[in-house]
Amino acid sequence: ALASIIRVVEEAQGSKAPIQRLADVISGYFVPIVIVIAIITFGVWILFVQPGEFESALVAAIAVLVIACPCALGLATPTSIMVGTGKAAENGILFKGGEHLERTHQIDCIVLDKTGTITKGKPEVTDFTGDHETLQLLASAENASEHPLAGAIVAYATEQDIDFLPVDDFHAIPGYGIEAKIA
Repeated sequence: ALASIIRVVEEAQGSKAPIQRLADVISGYFVPIVIVIAIITFGVWILFVQPGEFESALVAAIAVLVIACPCALGLATPTSIMVGTGKAAENGILFKGGEHLERTHQIDCIVLDKTGTITKGKPEVTDFTGDHETLQLLASAENASEHPLAGAIVAYATEQDIDFLPVDDFHAIPGYGIEAKIA
């Protein structure tokens, strides 16, 4: 599961969003134009502004390249996609690609599941209607389980100051539940 999550994040970071494709097209025209302007600046500077001053003309041409640097245009978009998908993944949100990240501004409704795993990152017991003894037996049995719902039950029982009883013959049956003997 972890490997597939990592693969999804890597694919999302490596994919090109529509805005990145547009930035690449603009950079394709912008870079040659900036280079031509820098060359013209060099020529004008060496011929008319400070004739024969190679160093001054070179500084002026480099200043044009630095100020009009299209690198920001070509780097900002993929960098922002990488940072966005990385921060989202840290918070448990996975995007299949830059296009999906870019389209999030169009979202006007979010549907969440009832377990709370999206909102809190883990399941949580909000209320229990049984008696103290039932909660004690249930939490004692679930205390040996590794299931996330078992962890939520045990955490709830701990909050309720429930003392756990010793458990014998605990068995977790994948897809079905648990079996245990208590007292």
